[in-house]
Formats: sequence, C-alpha cells, structure tokens
Amino acid sequence: MQVGIIGTGYVGIVTGSCLSEMGHLVTCFDVDQKKIDIYSSGKSAIYEPGLEEILQKNIAAKRLSFTTNIENLIENSELIFLCVGTPPLSDGSADLSQVESAVRNIAEHTPAGSYKIIVEKSTVPVGTHKRLKTITKLYNKGKSKFDFVVNSEFLKEGSAVYDFLNPDRIVIGLETQKAREKMMELYQNFETQKVLVDPSSAEIIKYASNSFLALKISFINMVADLCEKAGGDIEKVADGIGFDKRIGRAFLNAGVGYGGSCFPKDVKAFINVLDESSVDSSMLKSTDQFNANRYKKIIETLEEELWILKNKDIAVWGLAFKAETDDIRESPSIKIVSDLLAKQVNIRLYDPKARENFEALFPAGKQISYFNNPMDALKNTEALIILTDWKEFSEIQPEKIYNQMKLPVIVDGRNIFKESTMKELGFRYFPIGKGEMLEYMRNSK
Repeated sequence: MQVGIIGTGYVGIVTGSCLSEMGHLVTCFDVDQKKIDIYSSGKSAIYEPGLEEILQKNIAAKRLSFTTNIENLIENSELIFLCVGTPPLSDGSADLSQVESAVRNIAEHTPAGSYKIIVEKSTVPVGTHKRLKTITKLYNKGKSKFDFVVNSEFLKEGSAVYDFLNPDRIVIGLETQKAREKMMELYQNFETQKVLVDPSSAEIIKYASNSFLALKISFINMVADLCEKAGGDIEKVADGIGFDKRIGRAFLNAGVGYGGSCFPKDVKAFINVLDESSVDSSMLKSTDQFNANRYKKIIETLEEELWILKNKDIAVWGLAFKAETDDIRESPSIKIVSDLLAKQVNIRLYDPKARENFEALFPAGKQISYFNNPMDALKNTEALIILTDWKEFSEIQPEKIYNQMKLPVIVDGRNIFKESTMKELGFRYFPIGKGEMLEYMRNSK
C-alpha cells in the first residue's frame, strides 16, 4: 500500500520505517529540511536501537523516501498517518494546532474525486476525530471522500522498533467497512490481536493506558518510600505483587519517577479531558503531583548526607529519561540539575547518548562539565547520582568507583547495584526503597 507519514518525530519515523519494512511504499513528510536530509541519507536524527538499519535497508529497496513537499505526499498516498506533536498547553490540555494544520493541508490538496484514509497516530483527546471530520468538510468542500481512523501507538522509547514489529495488540478505531478492509490489509502480516473499536473508544484507550501505567509507577514509588521507613525491600515487594496475574510485574520498578514525551503529557491531557467531562480526576491529579515532586527525594538524600552542597563536586550518571534513548523530555535529570545549580554545586555530567540534547539546555560552564566516559566524570567527586539505568553503569566494578571518588557517596535512583556489596566496600549507598532490616529479623538469623 502507498502510505504517507506527516511528521518525523519518534512516532512518525518509527511508524514509517517499520511499515516500509513490512513491504509498504512509504513517504515521510516534515517541514524540517535538516531532518529530512539526515533521514534521506540513511542516518537517524534520534537514537533508537535498530532504527538506522531499517532506514538504510528500505531506502535502498526504494520502499522508504522523505520529502518536504506535502502536496505530492497527499496526492500519492492511500493512507495518511498524522504523527505530529501534541504538546501540553499551560492548562495541561493538548495543543492540537499541528494536527489541525496537517488535516487542513490534506483537505485542501486532495484531488477532487479521491478517497483518503486519515489515520490519527498522534495522541489526541477523545472527540478529536469528529472535529477533524468537520475540517475536511470545510476545507475540501465535499470534493473528495475521507475516512478517519484512530490507530493508537504504544511504542516504548528504547524498544520502539521491536514494539512496532512485535505488538501485543493493534488498536484500530473506525466507522466504515472500507476503512476496516484497508487497515486490515495494512496490518495483514501482523498475527497479533486486532482490537477493532469505534474512534472515540480508541482515543480513550491511548490516554487511559498511559495514565494507568503512570499511576502504577507512582504507586510503587509510594510503596518504596514505605519500605525505606519500615525496613522493607522494594524489589522483593514488587516481585510479590507482580506474581499476581491481575497486576503483573511490568512498571513496578521504583525510581525517580516517570518522564519522557508521553506519560507526563498524557496524564495532564487526560485530567483535562476528565475535568471537561465533569468526571472526578482526583486520582490522576494526585499521581501527577506525586511524580512532579519525586525528584526532590534525590536532593533531600544528598543534603542529609553531605549537609552543605555549595561548592561540592557531584557527578550525575544518566541524563536521558530512560536507557536506550537520547530523549531528555521531562527527564528527572532536568529538575535535579536545575536544583543543584541553584545550590551552587559543581556538576559533572555523563550520558552515552543524551549529552547533545542536554547540553542544549545546560551549556558547559563554570558549574557544569561534560565527560566522554563515566569514570572521568567521577574523578574526585563527593557524591554520585545515578538517574538512568544504562547497562554500562552496572558493568563498572564498584571497587573502581570507590577509588575514583573523594567521598564514596552514591544516591542510586535506579537501584543498579547490589546494596550489600556496596556497603561491604564502604560506600554510603542510598538506593530507592531499601530500608534497614527490622531488629527482630536480624536477631532471627
């Protein structure tokens, strides 16, 4: 099938590349000529495992191309995917201006007598497809026929290519038999469950899924705080909870809170949708607030251990919001580094992929230094903060870390080291959700 992709952000470039991998003829559009040039050369403008290999393979096979000419893309595509950004506005609602602009372009440039399927891939509030239908009627003046499909995406950054090619379900919201036939043809090589629903349900599924996972993360972080106070081990607690098939172990890893381009934005947008519909959103508001303050735990732990932070040399390992991505959007590292700067800390930063993006926000200067490997960042520091669970961090021998630091203080926001090992080596080690064992448990051994 001939597929057009409008927008080459994380969702757009992965969707386009993977659809071409499935044999479809895909053209990706973006207004950013620099990004189009990068992708056209077979390089990736983002770090995502496996993406560059698929790009190069399908460009060479002439199944994947890139353009800044939206008129040609619209004219030559059977299905047009909307993969543009929907960032939050000041009130938490989704900014749909890019979505509206894309649909207006489609309506204006679709040849008379043509039939197009417009596919919402961007995350949008419930009811958006109805507004977009109105836009096509107004700007196309009935010259062409359009079907709207909501095809929610559930990609995880760092494993987005794998997730697309190996989905646990494909959610498709549609209204006509013709759209159903086309979408089933598009995904005919996927053996996974196809969840066929109405468009409104599909729009809700996306927001509800991300909001539920955000709630799950905040819940386990709350339990982690209790473990620290009561003498529990959050990993053992999470295992015990996760063995319940009704709950599952995924997203029960305690840490410094969720970040990225999806969860923070989607939770706020879903709260806005619920409020506008006069539905009680207090549960999600508490989740959002709890997560917003989660980073403070790192700063408080440092202050309790080091007392005065001013002029201290502190290393930060990990700037991306999660491993296997260079994305720093809503990363806890942004708030933590901002707070450390305000406290006049000398910060030594390292991340294997996210440095360039982070340095655009926090240029190197008097208080900030960037390093090309984690051990150099650690030299003569009085504390280490670990914010991303990159595999290379856990592979470093703790003895080497101990010898490199001035003070062996580690605040581990991802629990990548074994607590008993670190304490035996003499570290002042502060993981998440690991309380001291209760006295009667010590005496029973």
